Amino acid sequence: MTKGLIVFSLLLFQLVAMAQEDAWVYLIDKENIAQALANPASILSEKAIDRKNRHGIAIDERDVPVNENYISQIKAAPGIAVLAKSKWMNALHVRGSQSDIENLQDNFSFVESIEFADRNKNASKGEEVKQKRKTETVLTAFNYGKALNQIEMINGDQLHLSDYTGTGVTIAVLDGGFPNVNTMAALQRLRDAGNLKGAYDFVNRDDDVYTNTAGNHGTLVLSTMAAYLEGQYVGTAPDASYYLFTTEDGTSENTVEESYWVEAAERADSLGVDVINSSLGYGKTYDNPNYAYSPSDFNGNTTFVSRGANIAFEKGLLIVNSAGNSGNNGVGAPADSPGVLSIGAVDANGNYASFSSVGNSFQPSQKPDVVAQGQNSVVINENDAIGPANGTSFSSPILAGGIACLWQALPNKTNVELMQLIRESASQFENPDNFLGYGIPNLEVALSSALEITGLSNETPIKMFPNPATNELFFSFNKNATFYVDVFDVYGKHVLAFILTDSKFKVNIASLTNGVYFVNLQSSNESRTFKLIKR
Repeated sequence: MTKGLIVFSLLLFQLVAMAQEDAWVYLIDKENIAQALANPASILSEKAIDRKNRHGIAIDERDVPVNENYISQIKAAPGIAVLAKSKWMNALHVRGSQSDIENLQDNFSFVESIEFADRNKNASKGEEVKQKRKTETVLTAFNYGKALNQIEMINGDQLHLSDYTGTGVTIAVLDGGFPNVNTMAALQRLRDAGNLKGAYDFVNRDDDVYTNTAGNHGTLVLSTMAAYLEGQYVGTAPDASYYLFTTEDGTSENTVEESYWVEAAERADSLGVDVINSSLGYGKTYDNPNYAYSPSDFNGNTTFVSRGANIAFEKGLLIVNSAGNSGNNGVGAPADSPGVLSIGAVDANGNYASFSSVGNSFQPSQKPDVVAQGQNSVVINENDAIGPANGTSFSSPILAGGIACLWQALPNKTNVELMQLIRESASQFENPDNFLGYGIPNLEVALSSALEITGLSNETPIKMFPNPATNELFFSFNKNATFYVDVFDVYGKHVLAFILTDSKFKVNIASLTNGVYFVNLQSSNESRTFKLIKR
């Protein structure tokens, strides 16, 4: 009899568990919006405010937190568990029975709408879901060891030579777990420099991302950017600052992970993060098959996570996301978003990796955007062992680290401008396809393009090239113009002077030591200063 009761209880438990649904509950308003916007320091860090001001990003209602009183009332509702929240969407991710979730809209006037993860249940109700919407002169020459090929492929090593190693740029890594990041020898340099800024596990709701994990994926991803082992391995952004956010639940596949991702992106924005690397993809497979999105839903604006990514993009964050490992089955979310720089994979020779997700006509922009080495990428695991790994999970952070170095060199560029520079620098920009997108980026070319002088004024367009330069520097401008040129080092010391008097002019700069300089051009009616990298 006891055995029968046990079996019956297990069956009953399974039936109850199966009846649980996931949904997003959208709220009608927020409190104290005007007060919060008048005092942005009350809702954002100073770094976040500075970044937004620098790039002309408005601080708006979406930056105001979700009403805590509303959250408390929803939490107290019968049968409801609140798993995540999104200030950008003004929404809560809840779990409960369908009837208990539907009762929320009947019982609380502040609930504007409900969107079930199982969209069949939305259709059955006929609901319309509303969608809320330093420069240095010291050369940095690393011995990259086994990581050499993957950084040389994107010319990230050339940025390092100009001492652009990520200093001052903050990267948030959204991933699974990060075992041993707090103790690994390969990340000792990161920790000693104070560049491990913080961590949070959105799945378990605590700060322990180092042991609350079902795997080591986050550690592997981080290593491609931040690791440093003298003479053995150097990541693509060894001097950047990092936040580590666990948003992936290794025990299940559920839409709540989309909500964790959006929460983490919101946290990153409030902390003043510049770049998000997300080696994650959602929407194709869930434990509950009714939650899965259809192919046409990967249009950059349907999945919850892609809608969150779109807002993050509007907020000025530069999101680098793996295109996915689904081959012809297509890119996942949020890689489908036009506001996300989606990264496919190639092998060590730059050839398409067969597992890399292919773009299609559902995406409103070219996907993938670009590619980096994802087949036989070299990573470091939680035991400090260096070895190969396959996946766009690694091509994404390899490039994300390089982008952080590029942003260090071009601090006044916006996320939009940087993304376009990267696309334009890529190997097949003129003829993109759905396998490699615009191709393999060349970060040195992206930097050079951004530093080119494209015009002192509408009257006297002028171009300086190449930049970076080695022995010779060329100028091209209209005939009959005269410019007096002075070159200063970063300490303000005058190191070179010459006069431009012809339509094309060549200057020998071999005498300059390697580093960063400022070139001031002055005519009778205008003056302007530009940055030059001498190598």
